Amino acid sequence: MRSKLLAAALLTVTGLPGSALAWGRTGHAVVADIARGYLTPKAAAAVDALLAADTDALTPSDLGARASWADAWRKDHRQTTEWHFVDVELDHPDLASACFGFPASATPASAGPEKDCVVGRLNAFEAELADPKTDPDERLLAFKFVLHLVGDLHQPLHAADNQDRGGNCVPLSLGGARTVNLHSYWDTIAVEAIEPDPTKLAAKLAADITPAQRKAWEKGDAKTWAMESFQIAKSSVYTIGSKPGCASDTAPIPLSAGYDQAAQAAVALQLKKAGVRLALELNRALG
Repeated sequence: MRSKLLAAALLTVTGLPGSALAWGRTGHAVVADIARGYLTPKAAAAVDALLAADTDALTPSDLGARASWADAWRKDHRQTTEWHFVDVELDHPDLASACFGFPASATPASAGPEKDCVVGRLNAFEAELADPKTDPDERLLAFKFVLHLVGDLHQPLHAADNQDRGGNCVPLSLGGARTVNLHSYWDTIAVEAIEPDPTKLAAKLAADITPAQRKAWEKGDAKTWAMESFQIAKSSVYTIGSKPGCASDTAPIPLSAGYDQAAQAAVALQLKKAGVRLALELNRALG
């Protein structure tokens, strides 16, 4: 399956920065599509109104594409880079430290602070989205950041680090000359190995969500969800024997038997949780 999915794109992509895209466009679209199915009528109407009012050309205007808007925005707004992840270290899991001590948010939320993590920024943008007095342009920004950051929070390598830039400098061998870094594997390969079409994947995953799971997943907040993702990184991601740090001469690590299947199961679970929780936040803010 891996050889058919991304063969052309998997030729040495181990040099990506620590802020690689969480889930890629496919995963973010899946999260948004799952969330759409759980919106209240009032929240769904508000979401459609926000999408209709947004003339930004960075991404297409549909909900799934807008879920990746914050990554496109970041290219010319590098001060937002650290808002997409939280580097909780495997050997010293301290969420407060990884979030720079949870600094106070600027007004508007899009002004920073630059040194903040996905937890703090998600909370700040959620508050703006819920406030009808927020400037309309800023509220659109808040809406698109909420769409994106809930997804980011559920990618395990956006909530964990082994002094390796969130897995970006851990090369994996996929057989032959094909290599990919650990972060990109979890962003895209493990997602698209389940189903490369985001609409089909969202429908497949949503069909598996039970009412009891939804109720359980709606508990907690951004802090607890971040640490949940961190635990998945410990138990499912960093089981390949990689050493801490970013050594330039590290040989690609072959995946053990069963790693692909375990990764796909963890990815599917996290995408489902993210969809349910994105709907929860949108319903709270707009419903």
